[in-house]
Order: sequence, then C-alpha cells, then structure tokens
Amino acid sequence: MSSTSPNIKQNTDQKSYVELPVESMDPQLKTIQPGGGIIINLEMLWGNWRRFWLKTFRRGYVNQMENTRKGDFNPCPHDVLDPRDLKYYENQGGYYWDKNDDPFAYRSRLPFAREGLAELIVLSILFFGSALLCIGLILTSQLPGFLTAIVWLLVLTLCLFGMEIVWFFRNPKRVVPEGDELIVSPADGTFDTIEEIEHHDFIGGPAIEIGIFLSIFNVHINRMPVTGKIIKLAYKPGKCLNALRAESARENERLEIYLQTPHPVLRPMLVQQITGAIARRIVCRLKPGDKLRKGDQFGMIKLGSRTVIVFPKEEGLEILTKPGDKLKAGSTILARYASSHDKNPSVAEEINEEA
Repeated sequence: MSSTSPNIKQNTDQKSYVELPVESMDPQLKTIQPGGGIIINLEMLWGNWRRFWLKTFRRGYVNQMENTRKGDFNPCPHDVLDPRDLKYYENQGGYYWDKNDDPFAYRSRLPFAREGLAELIVLSILFFGSALLCIGLILTSQLPGFLTAIVWLLVLTLCLFGMEIVWFFRNPKRVVPEGDELIVSPADGTFDTIEEIEHHDFIGGPAIEIGIFLSIFNVHINRMPVTGKIIKLAYKPGKCLNALRAESARENERLEIYLQTPHPVLRPMLVQQITGAIARRIVCRLKPGDKLRKGDQFGMIKLGSRTVIVFPKEEGLEILTKPGDKLKAGSTILARYASSHDKNPSVAEEINEEA
C-alpha cells in the first residue's frame, strides 16, 4: 500500500448507488471466532459442565429461561439453556432473549470487552496467580539474596504482563459524532496508510483505502464506521505476519465486512479485520442483513492487529485525518462527504430503532 498524502484532489463526480441484495452467510463462519483457539475450546468444555449442572440441580431456572427464550431454531451444536450458550453463535440467528429477560446482559455494560472475558479471566489467573506463587516462595523459603532478587524480578514481569492483559481488553465508552455524511474510525490505533484505488469491484468505482495499525496497547474493539446494513461477510484464512508489514493486509487471516448506508445515498463500504503476529483471533458478531448504527460495536481482534476501511471517492469528500494520527474507534472522524444528498430521516431512524 502507498502512504500518499490524505489531501486527495476530488475529480470524481458524485454518483448514485443501487441497493445491494443481502447475500447468504459465508459457510466458514460457523461461530463468531472462526479461527478457533485454546480459550474458546476451554470455554466450550466449561459450558458442557455448566449445562450438566443446570439440568441436574437447577431445573426451575432452566424452565424459566426456556419460557422466556425467543427464536425458532437452535443455532448451536449443544442445548441452549441460557444466553451464555449463544455467546459464540450470535452470528447464526435463531434463539435469543430480550435484554429484560437476560440475566447476563450486565456483562455488556462491563468496562471490558465481553468477547474477551474468558481470555481476561484465564490469563489474569495465569499471570497474577503465578506472581502470588512466587511471592509465597520468597516468604516461605530461605533463598539466597541473588535468587530472591531474580524471583522478585519475575514477580514484577508477571504483574506487568497481567496488567497489560487487563488493559488490552478494556472497553471505554465513546461519544459518537452525529451526521450521516461522517465516517468514523472502525478501530483504535495509528493511521498507517492511505491509498487511492482507481476501481474497486464492490464500491463500483474509485475508492479510498485507509489502513489502521493496532498495537498491543490499543483498544481492540471494532465499531461501525457508518450507520448501515451488512450485505455480506467473507472469511479468508491466511498467515499471521507482523501487522506493520504492508503485505499483511493481503496475506494474513482476515474477515471482510461488506456494508451499505441507508437510503437515499446507499454508499457501499468495506471493513477488514486482519490478524497480526500476536493477534490471531478475529471476533465478529455480525450476519448478513444486520442493521447497525454508527459507532456500534461488532467485534474485536485479540492482541495486536490491523483494520482496513474502503469507501467511495466522491466529489466533495474530505479526508480529515492523516498518516501518523492516533485514532479512536467510533469517535475519530476519518472523512466527511458533501451534504448535498436529500435526506430521508425515516430510514435512518428505522435502522437506529432496529439496531
């Protein structure tokens, strides 16, 4: 990718777009985390034990949750007793609970990414628990002075790793700027690259592509850059190259999210979640046909990665950020279109109500 200046001269006439049909789900996306992983396997095993315990000792609770459950089919390969059983299958449709009937809805209000709670718990126990064991060793053993110093250094290192894990999975609140003409950043990180594309097949014409690098210190939750509808999803397995390398955008594992803004503009856009050398787990809760508001959370990439956004190049488009800028998902304005299109607030309001 090139790192050309964002001061792009706009010679492209503003154009109209057609409404795109919603496509079927990518068959590779059987869960919200298509790359799998050790933690998801551990959580699945825990789920088996939890469902056995609930069926055996909490029949009243199971019956209560069954009575409030909605949806017409089970999207999971296991029984669905409460909303926890749907965590990795949110993108499959089927069963669901209203928020008022969900006893675990509070987890979405925690200051940590809900999709990363299992990793947060397991890795925190690993690092902080190991640090406590080392402290216990120091207090209960007569270690030589130099060994005591080494163990204290190990304690400090373990605590730093534990604090980084807690920091990594944080989920700060964001103020989303209003305006249908605005595109906000889909990820926290550093504005890395910008490229003009002469013709992009999905956009149907000239486009702008912006690459965002996420370090291990950034928030890794992804948010919608605009209000819109999901047209299709495409998962592409691949390598796990360093996300700073330009070829990582082409060769690494990634999930492509194709979306379209509401009437009357109907701008097509593309967001790519791309893994890195450390981050190897993409999470995406979306499914084709979903309608979301600008700034809504839709997934994350676990532990260091890259996010790319592609949007139409039109007359009057202003790029409001530049390479090197620090971005915040859902709040930093990347670009602004000219506000010359007629508005149709009823459609935008419909998406806001459904999202």
